Amino acid sequence: MMYISYKDLEKEQKRDLDYKINEAKKAIQKAYSVCKHRAAIAFSGGKDSLVLWHIIRTYFPEYAEKTVIIYGNTGVEYPECLKFARQLGKEWGKGCFYEACPLKTDCPSYKYKAQQQILQYLIDNQLVEQVLKEDGKLKSTAALETACPEHLRVKFEQENLIWPEGTRKSYWWCVDQYGWPLLGKSFSKLKAHRINIDCFLRFSKSESEDPKLLAYYEILRQVKISQACCDTLKKEPSERLQAELDVDVIFKGLMASESRSRQTNFISRGYLFESHRPHTDKYGHPFWHCNPISIWTDDDIWVYIRRYNLPYSSLYDMGWTDSEGKFHKIKRNGCMGCGTDLLYPNNHMAMLRRTHNKQWQVFMRKGMADEIRKLQVAKRNGLLSLFDVFETTEELLDTRPCIFDRIDKLVLKDTTWVEEETDFDPDIDEEG
Repeated sequence: MMYISYKDLEKEQKRDLDYKINEAKKAIQKAYSVCKHRAAIAFSGGKDSLVLWHIIRTYFPEYAEKTVIIYGNTGVEYPECLKFARQLGKEWGKGCFYEACPLKTDCPSYKYKAQQQILQYLIDNQLVEQVLKEDGKLKSTAALETACPEHLRVKFEQENLIWPEGTRKSYWWCVDQYGWPLLGKSFSKLKAHRINIDCFLRFSKSESEDPKLLAYYEILRQVKISQACCDTLKKEPSERLQAELDVDVIFKGLMASESRSRQTNFISRGYLFESHRPHTDKYGHPFWHCNPISIWTDDDIWVYIRRYNLPYSSLYDMGWTDSEGKFHKIKRNGCMGCGTDLLYPNNHMAMLRRTHNKQWQVFMRKGMADEIRKLQVAKRNGLLSLFDVFETTEELLDTRPCIFDRIDKLVLKDTTWVEEETDFDPDIDEEG
């Protein structure tokens, strides 16, 4: 359903805040009118969902008391946002605040290193056809693991290369099974276990003549990247909790100004749109999504926060000062180990290095730096780089300026280096 054009959206985004508040109220009222079971607010601990929650509490107090708050705790949240979200949950949630945490595995599985060895064993013994489809793709990860010979299984147990049943699907589990969240969803097109992608790239008979797709496949051969963590750490846990709480309307603090895809989503669907979920399908009812602040901008959010003197996470006051004296604040929260915007200046990981160096060191030294290095090599098409000067990633991590801050161009100067800004230890151990 077409609601407005891109040009109309731009006009709406330029309207005054009171108009936008009123439009948000209309959208919220309409969403509650179609709610047959229970409504929920997707709360991130960030400024946008904070404002949305406040609007609902202020103008719809009778509904707010029955609305559940679902906070997505991925396990790699900024400590400032985690602390703020839990505190606000106690003060505003009134017993309706829930944390959606990554789910657990329902059976044992092999770590990626073990999966690679199983695949090589099958190749060496001319048995690989047993686990491949006719087009050369892997039948399934389970099919490969079932083909594991007993002597390898014993070896894997001794080397701790098996994820036991009940393993939390943590950030590190996602990295192992799928890959690192680098470059973004638009780039990481294939969504599958890394071992499945390995088989696809090696054995698939599906041919493509698209040069861009072929270039993407070539990078995939060299770099272990994936965006599966978003679904695993955020979407799946939240939807599981929504089903348990019998939610059929979800409010989100999404703004069209954040990306082109969100602009398109708002233009084509409006503030309120329906979809399907198994737990509502059984009633014969749709599941509704409502984005009441779609036409808002970051400036609107901050004006609203100041107008009503709202509390907010201290994360937004953190940042760094460049050589010209300009202070750069953290603009958005989210998972600390997200490298989806590495092509841009002042990207997420570059900011993390300056504000939360302890956590940055963990991500980098546990493998992200190695993959960024491979990615940089893959994208520069043979041109020389400082990445070629040093033999080890450890040496590169200690050099200044930090060449991991961007991969599209060389960072020539860096006047900031924060050794440690927090003594908080993130819950990012390898077992989740």
